[in-house]
Amino acid sequence: MSGIIRYDDSMIFDTHCHYDDEKYDNDREALIRSMEEEGVVHFVNVSADKDSIDNTLEILDKYPQSYGALGIHPSEIRGLTEADMENIKEKALANERVVAIGEIGLDYWEEGPDKGSQAFWFRRQLALAREVKKPVIIHSRDAVQDTYDILMEEKAEEMGGVIHCFSASAEMAEKYVKKGFYIGIGGVLTFKNAKKLQEVAEKTPLEWIVLETDCPYLAPTPHRGERNYSGYLTLVAEKLAEIKGITAEEVCNITYENALKLYRIKDGNIR
Repeated sequence: MSGIIRYDDSMIFDTHCHYDDEKYDNDREALIRSMEEEGVVHFVNVSADKDSIDNTLEILDKYPQSYGALGIHPSEIRGLTEADMENIKEKALANERVVAIGEIGLDYWEEGPDKGSQAFWFRRQLALAREVKKPVIIHSRDAVQDTYDILMEEKAEEMGGVIHCFSASAEMAEKYVKKGFYIGIGGVLTFKNAKKLQEVAEKTPLEWIVLETDCPYLAPTPHRGERNYSGYLTLVAEKLAEIKGITAEEVCNITYENALKLYRIKDGNIR
C-alpha cells in the first residue's frame, strides 16, 4: 500500500483499531492477512457498542494475531443495563485474548448522553475492569479534568491502562505516566497543526508510549482523510523517531514491548 515503509528488523503492535467497522466489509480478510508483510505482528480490536462486542470476538476467533477489548464507548451508553455489564464480564473472562476493558470514558465533544450518565457508566466499567483484572482503554474527548478525576477517584491505576488518542497537555501526560498509564499516539502526530501532541511526544518517555491507529479513523499524513490501516503506523513511527532523535526501528520495537506490558502479554500468551 502506498506510503508504507517496511522495517525488516522491527515489529509493530497496533494497540487500538476497529476492524469490525463496516468500512472494511469489502476487503477485511485480505487487509488483515496482509499486515504481517507490513511488520504488524499484533493488533487489538476495540469494541465501542453492544454489537461490536460480538464482532470483536468473531475477529479473535478468525485471526490469531488479534487481541480484543470489550466495553461501551461513552457516546453509546443509552439503554445500557446491569445485564449488559454481566454479559461483558462473562465474555471477557471466557476468552483469554480479551486483554482490556474499553473503550470507556467521557466524550463532551458533541451533543450526546448527559455528563451524569457518562460518569455513571464510566465508573461502572472501571469497576468491571477491576472485577475481571484487566487494564482499561480510556476515551477522553473535551473532558480532560473530569476523566482524570474519575480515574483517580476510582483508583484506576491499580488496573493500569492507556489514555487512547491522547489530546491533553504534556503536563497531563506526565501526571498519567506517574500513575502508570501509557499514552496512546497515532496518526494525529503527523498533522501540521498537532503541535501540542508533538510536545507530548517529545516530553513523554518513549517507554510510556504505545502506537495506535484508531482505524478506520485518523489516518496519518499523507493519507489524512482516507481510511486508516495498521500498516500506516510506520509513518507515525517515522514522525516519533524524528521527535525523539532515534530510528523508526527503535520506535517500533520499544513501543511493541510497551504494548506487551500494557496488555500483559508474554510470548503471545496472556500473563
